[in-house]
Amino acid sequence: MPAPSFGSTMENITVIKGRDASFTCVVLNIGPHRVAWIKADDKGILAMHDRVLTNNARLSVLHSDLHTWTLHIRDVHRSDRGVYMCQINSDPMLSQTASLEVVIPPDILNEEGGGEVLIPEGGMARLSCKARGFPQPRVTWRREDGQDIVIRSGSLQKQKVPIFEGEVLTFHKITRSEMGAYLCIASNNVPPSVSRRIVVNVHFYPIIQVHNQLVGGPLGSNITLDCMVEASPKPINYWARESGEIIIPNDKYRMEEIDVNTYTTRLRLHLRLSSSADEGGYKCCSKNSIGDSEGTITVYGKSSSSSYCYPISADVEYFLYIFSPLAQPPKEWRRKNRWGDGRITTKRLARSRTLSTTPTIRHWK
Repeated sequence: MPAPSFGSTMENITVIKGRDASFTCVVLNIGPHRVAWIKADDKGILAMHDRVLTNNARLSVLHSDLHTWTLHIRDVHRSDRGVYMCQINSDPMLSQTASLEVVIPPDILNEEGGGEVLIPEGGMARLSCKARGFPQPRVTWRREDGQDIVIRSGSLQKQKVPIFEGEVLTFHKITRSEMGAYLCIASNNVPPSVSRRIVVNVHFYPIIQVHNQLVGGPLGSNITLDCMVEASPKPINYWARESGEIIIPNDKYRMEEIDVNTYTTRLRLHLRLSSSADEGGYKCCSKNSIGDSEGTITVYGKSSSSSYCYPISADVEYFLYIFSPLAQPPKEWRRKNRWGDGRITTKRLARSRTLSTTPTIRHWK
């Protein structure tokens, strides 16, 4: 009678934890001999022929035809990894082996702090994201909006990168431009990859930019006052007269708030110059839990054919006005100027926390 032999080689298996795995052993000319399954790592006999000898209820054996024996492991655990042997009790004994590798998809560990970080502007923020799995997951960071991540070294040299690798992402002297959602992504080539979203909120007091600090038009016309507000947390914005009277939307006044980004809002006040009572100062005001700020726009009406406003400085504004005799400026705008001639000038100090930029030259006819 021919001696027993193996009809094929057993294959190594890699399986995700929790799934099933099966080893197949093909034996020719088995005759009166028996087939045994052994865990080679600890020499423990798992099954003999078609009978399971271990107490592990997740193991089973199947003898499907005259030549094929199958060892089936259900709901694979990490402890099941190792070398498995198919052995024939012939003389000499015959055996062949194959390995089982158990991989684990990445999982991000929950840590204190939740999904939001609050930090004052100029402070330091530390985002932590730890992951487990097998093989050990690779942790990377990216911004949800697709912008680069700003990395500052100990010397505060700035570097921009689209992706940062590491469990801890640290911000030194954080700025408002770094505010937003960050994604921590863990992957180890075992699907699926997982991610965690952390929102970084940078807090700072309102800053107001007024581009045109002097706006005018003929009486009876409609004009628009405009200012930009940067603030976090979200501020309360409103308009007021220079006297402190808060402006309420009505048929005369219409207000707009346009979100530019997460911390910038454009404020607009549309008003009708009905009479000289509408002239004077209008304040763009913003207030949050950190502080408050305001910017002033001066409104004037005219009935002359033309007038010009020439800006000379940004932080301390000097304006030169040329009016026809029919449209004299308010008295508070008139002062003897440094040229000693008939020109009319004004000087107004920029308000605290108000950024001034060069206004556009306006010309009305």
